[in-house]
Amino acid sequence: MATTAPGGTLTAADGLTISRMGYGAMQLAGPGVFGPPRDRDQALAVLREAVGLGITHIDTSDYYGPTVVNEIIREALHPYPADLHIVTKVGARRGDDGDWIPSLEPAELTAQVHGNLQHLGLDVLDVVNLRLDSVEDPSKGSVADAFGTLADLREEGLIRHLGLSNVTDAQLTEAQAIAPVVTVQNLYNLADRTDDALVDRCAAEGIAFASFFPLGGFSPLQSKTLNTVAARLDATPQQVALAWLLQRSTTTVLIPGTSSLTHLHENVAAAGLRLPADAVTELDAIGR
Repeated sequence: MATTAPGGTLTAADGLTISRMGYGAMQLAGPGVFGPPRDRDQALAVLREAVGLGITHIDTSDYYGPTVVNEIIREALHPYPADLHIVTKVGARRGDDGDWIPSLEPAELTAQVHGNLQHLGLDVLDVVNLRLDSVEDPSKGSVADAFGTLADLREEGLIRHLGLSNVTDAQLTEAQAIAPVVTVQNLYNLADRTDDALVDRCAAEGIAFASFFPLGGFSPLQSKTLNTVAARLDATPQQVALAWLLQRSTTTVLIPGTSSLTHLHENVAAAGLRLPADAVTELDAIGR
């Protein structure tokens, strides 16, 4: 039986309710998020333990692997608990060599939605995030055609909720004129505070803000201040960084990824770590 959701729950716009501490499934694939995992049994065990710990929010995509991670999620958890919400992404595909290739044409997005349904074993997807190819200059390009395609699929009953990933404030506004947006998933963490204003906007509008790479991703967070605060609180630096994100905004949700049961438990424990005001002040200075 699942325990109380770690970090509590968030009811976002459009009625979506998820645990604030989620689980990012990307690392369940092989090296470079490509191919099968080194230890499939361990991957299955981590997913089952995450749900057992009360997590009701799993982030994934059919281009993780590709298809590998979604197939593992289905094997581990199907039939899914009634309160489990699987958030997936579309907007990219993988080349034969593992390259990440933008895939935003209407026909491509439609095929990706159907692929996610098939590999997850679902009739309807809880949340689909449109991942925009805008890393170098996210201000370029309209979301209207791509997001409109997903909005049409929502009207057809294949998707319940829609979100955006790697977007700007202006693109969020444009998407909201087409259909409700329940979540924004952007790069944001203790050291990278570029989206401070967008985090605040999402809180004001009841939109879940999911930080990808909450611990720095491929460049893990390194900070003497973070280490000092963590030692004082008898916690790991990673736990403090996650706790800071949860306290940063009322609609922040976390999707740290791991293929380790030990790290999974450490991440979940961070949801119960309360940072005193002086620690928050010290940590805030890191990103400024």
